[in-house]
Amino acid sequence: MDLPTGFWSVPVDRLLEQLRTSPAGLTDEVAAERNAEFADARLVSKRRSKWSILIEQFDSPIIWLLFASAVLSFAIPDPTNATIILIILLASGLLSYWQEWSADNAVAKLLAGIETTSAVLRNGNQVDVPTDSIVPGDIAILTAGSLIPGDCRIIDSKDLFVDEAALTGESYPVEKSVGDLDVNTALARRINSLFLGTHVVSGMAKAVTVRTGRNTEFGQVSARLQVQPPEGGFERGLRNFGTLLIRVTLTFVTTVFLIKVFILRNETFLESLTFALALAVGMTPQLLPAITSVVLAEGAKSMARSQVIVKRLIAIENFGGMNILCSDKTGTLTEGAVRVHSTPDVDGNDSEDVLRLAYLNAAMQAGFENPIDHAIRTHKTFDTTGVRKLNEIPYDFMRKRLSVLIDNQGRRQMITKGALAKILDVCSDVRMSSAEIADLESQRAIIDQRFEELSGQGFRVLGVAVREVNMDHVTKSDETQMTFVGFLVFFDPPKPGILETVRELERLGVGLKIITGDNRAVTAAISRQVGLTNAKVMTGHEMAELNDRELAAQAANVDLFAEVEPNQKERIILALKSSGNIVGYMGDGINDASALHAADVGISVDTAVDVAREAAQIVLLKQDLGVLVHGVEAGRRTLANTLKYVFVAISGNFGYMFSMAVAWLFMPFLPLDATQILLINLLADFPAMTLATDRVDPELIHRPRRWDSGFIRRFMLAFGLSSSVFDFITFGILFKIYHATEQEFHTGWFIESVMTGLIMIILVRTQRPLLQSRPGIYLAGAALLTGVIAFALPFSPFATSLKFTEPPVSLLIIVLVIGVFYAAAMEVVKSLFYRKQTAIAANEPISM
Repeated sequence: MDLPTGFWSVPVDRLLEQLRTSPAGLTDEVAAERNAEFADARLVSKRRSKWSILIEQFDSPIIWLLFASAVLSFAIPDPTNATIILIILLASGLLSYWQEWSADNAVAKLLAGIETTSAVLRNGNQVDVPTDSIVPGDIAILTAGSLIPGDCRIIDSKDLFVDEAALTGESYPVEKSVGDLDVNTALARRINSLFLGTHVVSGMAKAVTVRTGRNTEFGQVSARLQVQPPEGGFERGLRNFGTLLIRVTLTFVTTVFLIKVFILRNETFLESLTFALALAVGMTPQLLPAITSVVLAEGAKSMARSQVIVKRLIAIENFGGMNILCSDKTGTLTEGAVRVHSTPDVDGNDSEDVLRLAYLNAAMQAGFENPIDHAIRTHKTFDTTGVRKLNEIPYDFMRKRLSVLIDNQGRRQMITKGALAKILDVCSDVRMSSAEIADLESQRAIIDQRFEELSGQGFRVLGVAVREVNMDHVTKSDETQMTFVGFLVFFDPPKPGILETVRELERLGVGLKIITGDNRAVTAAISRQVGLTNAKVMTGHEMAELNDRELAAQAANVDLFAEVEPNQKERIILALKSSGNIVGYMGDGINDASALHAADVGISVDTAVDVAREAAQIVLLKQDLGVLVHGVEAGRRTLANTLKYVFVAISGNFGYMFSMAVAWLFMPFLPLDATQILLINLLADFPAMTLATDRVDPELIHRPRRWDSGFIRRFMLAFGLSSSVFDFITFGILFKIYHATEQEFHTGWFIESVMTGLIMIILVRTQRPLLQSRPGIYLAGAALLTGVIAFALPFSPFATSLKFTEPPVSLLIIVLVIGVFYAAAMEVVKSLFYRKQTAIAANEPISM
């Protein structure tokens, strides 16, 4: 059976014909057939297995390279180093697995909210059936509190109000009615349609079900949540880095090995292979997964102290690199609750009398509990002693107003409030600020102008009227010859502190974009309240006319996306990401789930629906959105410390491995034994482990940063090759001037390699001059201890087994002098390197 498209625009009789149903509903037989036909469309979670999630943790080039490094270590043989690498990989993978498995409950939570029963017509009788067994063509019977069982078209309704806030972002219950609409009508404006995942606030309706399960708007959100989240900015960087390392290592080591074995032929094949494997192991940053896990764990603890829960550790890095934050409006930037803004009279003066009359109307009415009346009653309380309700004319869709008749100490008044146009229809005159009564027509232009001004500012505006009567009972026909007294102005206020939060985010280089299903005027008004002045607006209808490339070109310059549908939110996120941005999305409704899923980092709040909280990677447990600022800063500290290890590993490892490979081609013996190479790696990794606790310079927090493989490649060449120059100087001095023996050469260069490696850690951990940025206490202590161990090993009982010899004082002095000159030269290289990058960094705020 083909489901009708654009069902909100098809006349009801033709729609029933297309669905092959009648106003009496389906028969049991037809319902059973369709239940089987549409079984695959049911919202049944297809969750990833535990094994698939576990395997995904090891699907990365850097992990493959490290596994290869472990295998090579076994081949050297060096089982200790191989075991350490495997333990690190396993621990890191299990930690990531645990985080992802916990977060994989999003779809289950989504489905749990709709596992209920609904009333439908079957064989002409009203029966309750499980919601997931409702099929296209079923006639649903809806009353106050009913969950909408599918995407439906209204056949008949009375006083029907539906809460669609979670799906469309609309703060107020939406009035629904019968009638045909244009096929291009936006989701939030389809007043003749009902949608799965929403519920009836008041009234009743009969509606034909058109789409069910995965074919609904709600179901499309569910389907997107079952797709693995797109690769984030940090993950892309890590993958690109791993690919770079694989290429460099394979090219470099294979070339040197082939030259040594097949051209120079001055060593055995086994000796050359062993040394080449040691070089390959030395080139890999073996502790990168461990460093990343430790740093991320520290970042998560720091954020938890600010009541920010990190569900997926990798999101912290993306949080730090985020340069665009997209946010829903309702319930995220605003409180998601209707409040009274003002009660002006016709002259525009705030009127206590208007508010008092509105309060009596709201307090005395006996209809459904609605946000408007609740906002009036809680705004200010008036003494009702001596006030007695006599009668009420309930609100209905046609009149769009509600009247109550009261006796106030013998004075009888009919007080009416409702949609301004409907109030004015029953008024003949107007009460001015001076208490004078004026003819309505003489003031109509002023009233209309004030209404347009308030609506243009994003407020919802109602009217209040009163009439003195002498009767005990009133009917709809008595709503006439009334006196208009003023306006009721409502708004959904911004959350406390949001203006300061937006300013702080701007200071940190994070631009804010609002994406909402609410109307253009309301969105523009809220944007001004949160500090977005002169904002450029794009509506969902305008967006629908653009292809993906055109949207990507325009999205970066748009500040407000209004009247958008749920799938359009996700499209905006993807368009911004395609332009190279690291995009965060903050939302709290069903309509935000797919966008949260698509963003580099999804952020939700504690009051969000289950779906949004589960789809998000970061959840704020405090109403104060200022914790976002702390989260961004923590993310940037975490990213900075992770990158420090990358810089140290890629420059130091590349430098001394390049030096050894070149020296190996021309020296009569191996520059270092394979075991000695791995020992240098082990000693260098010890202080590197403390980088998780290192201090971070303020300038690394004030701007977004991202993993830039091009920058890392330039860094590797600049520092690695500069370091190799000093290695070659050391070779020349030890071999040609000092005439060192093989063991003396190994000993001297071992000490020099460890020492220069420690200097490299201290230098490249900051972009500042060495004396202007102190390392953390743990890093400084670990570096000092490592240096002492390196100098002590040749004098220890282990010296012979490690093929070292006790170095003479003259050799130590030479090594120390080289180290001093090395530190001075690397400081100059660092200064020149970052000076060259300044222009690039100034033009690319999200670069390294």
